[in-house]
Amino acid sequence: MLATSECSKNDTLFVMKTPLGTKHIAILATDGFEQSELEQPMQALEKAGARVSIISPQADEIHGMHHDEKGDAFATDIRLDLADPSDFDALVLPGGLANPDTLRAMPEAVDFVRDFALRGKPIAAICHGPWLLIEAGLVDGRRLTSWPAIQTDIRNAGGEWVDEEVVVDHQLITSRQPDDIPAFNGKMIEIFAKDFHAPLGTGAVPPQDG
Repeated sequence: MLATSECSKNDTLFVMKTPLGTKHIAILATDGFEQSELEQPMQALEKAGARVSIISPQADEIHGMHHDEKGDAFATDIRLDLADPSDFDALVLPGGLANPDTLRAMPEAVDFVRDFALRGKPIAAICHGPWLLIEAGLVDGRRLTSWPAIQTDIRNAGGEWVDEEVVVDHQLITSRQPDDIPAFNGKMIEIFAKDFHAPLGTGAVPPQDG
């Protein structure tokens, strides 16, 4: 009994010390994601105490890439059409070229991203991930970064593109590339630990549940 009580006490203290101990984080991805940009943020979030779910149009599993070489398969947790943004506290958008390019052509994926913003929930996007922010109409008037090749897309959508390893604009966190992941993870955890309420999109109205 003593050992059990001591264990429970230690578990409680651990949860209290982890910044994301009560948070449920969604990672939206499909085949062709840059593996380090999903795997390392997921590991950092879990280490910070968060529960992390991979959301995807595909059931069962998705496959990553190591730049231009095939990476590993990752099990998905919730199919996109069954996922409800109200069940999550924040969203992560990994890059890679094929992954966000496929998702931005899917209205249900774009709506999923936009819903987080309208609810005032933080979004972290890296590399080509901001393509989804553009498609969801979330970059106008925002300061952000990305893989350099899509900086013109961001500017054309009304965003201010900057060449920095991590950029925070309210509840939006962005980074350029895999080399930026340590800075990206640090800011992501810092921002995800906060509570936001204001919608991200200009003139947006938060969804009403029920």
